[in-house]
Amino acid sequence: MIEVSRCQNSRIDTVDFNQLTFGKTFTDHMFCCTYDQGVWQNPRIIPYGPITLDPGAKVFHYGQAIFEGMKAFKDDHGSVFLFRPDQNITRFNKSAQRLAIPEFPEALFFEALKTLVDIDRDWVKAGHGHALYIRPFVIATETGVAASPAGGYEFMILLSPVTAYYNEKLKVLIADHYSRAADGGVGFAKAAGNYAAQFYPTNLAREKGYHQVIWTDASSHEFLEEAGTMNVFFRVGDTLITAPTNDRILDGVTRKSIIDLAHEMHLDISIRKFSVTELMEAYHSGDLKEIFGSGTAATISAVSAFGHKDKLYTLPEVSDPYADRLKHALQDIQYNRANDPFGWRVIV
Repeated sequence: MIEVSRCQNSRIDTVDFNQLTFGKTFTDHMFCCTYDQGVWQNPRIIPYGPITLDPGAKVFHYGQAIFEGMKAFKDDHGSVFLFRPDQNITRFNKSAQRLAIPEFPEALFFEALKTLVDIDRDWVKAGHGHALYIRPFVIATETGVAASPAGGYEFMILLSPVTAYYNEKLKVLIADHYSRAADGGVGFAKAAGNYAAQFYPTNLAREKGYHQVIWTDASSHEFLEEAGTMNVFFRVGDTLITAPTNDRILDGVTRKSIIDLAHEMHLDISIRKFSVTELMEAYHSGDLKEIFGSGTAATISAVSAFGHKDKLYTLPEVSDPYADRLKHALQDIQYNRANDPFGWRVIV
C-alpha cells in the first residue's frame, strides 16, 4: 500500500501555465520507493522537495541511472488520461535489466502513476499543447566506489506541467563522426548516460545553426537512425520510412503509435534501414517530401532542412503533410477528442 503525505500548501497558484519552460516546473508531490535488502519497499507519496545522497552513492561514480518519459492529458470535460503507460513500464524494466538495476514491480508502478497523477490532477491543464510530463527514474544510492552494481536504489516519479516542446520546424545535421550508440551497447535503453553523451556533438551542431543531430550507425555512418532524442521518419514519394529498432535505437512509444496510426490511415509505411545515399538520391530527384521526429516530449516535430558534409538541403513545402495528419490523429486520441480504437488511453 502506498503511504500518502500531502503538502500543506500548494504552489499551483504561483505558476503561469502559459509561460512554462519545458521540464523546469514540478508539481506538489512525488513518488518514492526504496530498494534495500533485495526488496522494493516503503512506497510513498510525499511533498516535492530535495533529496539527500552520500557523495559515495554509486550513481555518481558508475552511472546506474535510468528514466522514462510519459504524459498525462486532460480533456475538455476535466477527465485525465495516461497514454500507453504499459509500454513505458515494460521499457523501463528492459532498461533496468540492461544496467543491472532490479526491475520495478509493474503493478506497483501502475498504481503509483495513477495515484500520483490523481493527487496532482489540478496541475494537468486542458487545452491543446498542455500536458503533464511524467518522469519515472531510478538511481543507485548504495555508498561505495567499488566497480560493481549497487545494492541499494531509489525509484521516483516526478510530474511537470508542460506546453509544446518545439514551436518551429527543425534544422538537423546528419552525423558523420560522432555516434549515439553502438551494437551491443545501451542505445535501446533509457540510460541517463546516453543523453549526456549526445550533448557535446549536439552543441557543435547548434554552433552551426542546427537544432538537433540525425544519428547514424556507429560503424559506417551510412544508415539514418534517430533525430536528437527522437525517432525519425522520412517520406519518400508517398511512402513513410523509419528504421527498425535494434541495440542502438530506442523503441519509442510515439514511434509505435505513429506506425499503427499510419496503418489505420492506409498510408504506405516501410520499416527498414534507410541510408544517407538513398536520402540524397531522393532529395535530388524530388521524391523526398518530409522528415519528422517523434517522441513523448515533442510528439511530432517537422524538419525544414538538413545538413550533410557542410551543405544545407531545404525541404519543400508540401500540402497536407503526413506529419500534420499523424500528429492531429495522435493528439485527438490523447486529448479524448476522438475514438480510441487501440485502447491507448487509460483514465485516471
